[in-house]
Amino acid sequence: MKFRIECEREEDGRWLAEVPELPGVLAYGATAEEAQGRAEVLALRVLAERLEHGEARPVDISISLATL
Repeated sequence: MKFRIECEREEDGRWLAEVPELPGVLAYGATAEEAQGRAEVLALRVLAERLEHGEARPVDISISLATL
């Protein structure tokens, strides 16, 4: 399973990173790297929760970064 982290700068200067394949997985940061790191951690937490509750089966994952 491949996930992409998209990152863009907001008008107020903050960075927003999201994983489009996982609805609701988005995070803000002062830098692009901080936002991407937070989004990656959140994506892994969401996947872990799905596994724990039987909503998904274990799969190989890959996460890539895309700055918009």
